Amino acid sequence: MDRLLSLESWKRWLWSFVRLTLIAGLSFVILYPILQKISTAIKSKTDLYSPIVIWIPQNYSLDNIKQAIAIMDYWQTLLNTFALSSTTTVLTAASCALAGYAFARLKFKGSKLLFGGVILTIMVPPTTILIPVYLNLKDFTLMGLIPLLTGKSVNLLNTYWPFILTSITANSLRAGLYIFIFRQFFRGVPKEVEEAAYMDGAGVGQTFLRIMLPNAMPAIVTVLLFSFVWQWNDSFFTTTYLTSSKVMSTQLASLPYNLSIFLQDGASSKADPFYLSMVQDTGILLAILPLIILYLFVQRYFVESIERTGLVG
Repeated sequence: MDRLLSLESWKRWLWSFVRLTLIAGLSFVILYPILQKISTAIKSKTDLYSPIVIWIPQNYSLDNIKQAIAIMDYWQTLLNTFALSSTTTVLTAASCALAGYAFARLKFKGSKLLFGGVILTIMVPPTTILIPVYLNLKDFTLMGLIPLLTGKSVNLLNTYWPFILTSITANSLRAGLYIFIFRQFFRGVPKEVEEAAYMDGAGVGQTFLRIMLPNAMPAIVTVLLFSFVWQWNDSFFTTTYLTSSKVMSTQLASLPYNLSIFLQDGASSKADPFYLSMVQDTGILLAILPLIILYLFVQRYFVESIERTGLVG
């Protein structure tokens, strides 16, 4: 008996050790680059060439932050990015909730085939359809109606319309995953809830808005957070559709070039590449700082919503 208890205690100790090792490793992978960029952001230029300075600066300075803010036009860029991410997040959540409810509760011909297409959008890389989507947005005709009325197509590039249209039609970034989340959640809601609403004379739309949607807050929170963060960090679609707009992705993409021009000492001299790297790391830190602050406020709701939607077991 004592031997069995000793074996069980060893198993618990071993599992605790493995779990601690995994958590420590994951924490290192996530926190190391952030801490490194924080250290770089507050370093003086003189510390860059000091062999004894690795993490803690000898001379604290905010020059790197000031340079990055000026070059990125940070406050205007922050406002534009927040407006774009918030708009697409709300529209995506609304359209994907409707699609998820339809796949979960409404029976119609071809529903399984259409849902298979939704799953396919999760697996297929977006680069496979980039060219036709780009050409369609460059000469947008709305199935021929716009040229019929105005005589020419409309160029939607360098506007927010590509993001708005894809969000309304549940075809935005990672929309297939959001539809799947809503579908799985609505399938878990007891049918008696809907049947009671139908018995009271409510239609499909009223049942969805008054009964199902209020009960879907865990799924809504999950989709809102995922959509906002992924849109904020997106560099693929944003740099393709908004090449001249000031949002975080385009500003970060052009930051090395803008830095090399802004920090040149003279017409024939080149900027210090090591200092360019310092300011560039500071710009990256400023770009992810709003997301870190957001996570600090909503991490409890995010974890609870993930558990209740069944994404983790």
